[in-house]
Amino acid sequence: MFNNYFNYACFIFLNIFTIIFLIAKISQYLQSGCIIYSVYKHKFILYYIIMTVLRRLFISAVLLFALSLHGYSQREKLYDTNADGLRQFESAVEQASKEHKHVMLQIGGNWCSWCYKFHDFYKNDAKLDSVINANYVVVRINYDKSNKNERLLANLGYPQRFGFPVIVICDAEGRRLHTQNSWYLEDGKGSYDREKFLAFLKNWTVRAVSPESYK
Repeated sequence: MFNNYFNYACFIFLNIFTIIFLIAKISQYLQSGCIIYSVYKHKFILYYIIMTVLRRLFISAVLLFALSLHGYSQREKLYDTNADGLRQFESAVEQASKEHKHVMLQIGGNWCSWCYKFHDFYKNDAKLDSVINANYVVVRINYDKSNKNERLLANLGYPQRFGFPVIVICDAEGRRLHTQNSWYLEDGKGSYDREKFLAFLKNWTVRAVSPESYK
């Protein structure tokens, strides 16, 4: 797989280099005033340059998109597509009751790139991962065409309306406390905002919602 990525990376690099070279040539024509001569004397030159740039940009974009999909498809699957969400939830509630935690449902699917980003974001951050492990029982609920876990999601107030991943926090008795649209945790740069993420986690712990904490 490394060789494939290396070959694609080299190909994309060459495309980018070619595009830069062609843009430089166009700029040279413009600065020298030869562009008018090229249009009237050799009309195909400008057309060829523009079409080559567009073609290589398109090829590079397609390859980058394919690489992204390939990367996710090669990863370990986060969601069990055959699992019964209700049973998963009941098991998580039972565990949360024993450990005095809340349940965090991460609803999404293996098709969802942002679901992987969400998972990786907190797993690669020791502080976030620690807060989650100390306060929540995490269960990933699958949602795709073959298994939408409709009964569970209906009981949770149809959180899928917010898009994916969507996070639902429940207490140790199975009562829904909060549904988090993960869009509000994003940083606007293709990832998540650490401070927003941490604030969300801390605001829905057992201690945070306990009346005893405010006496």
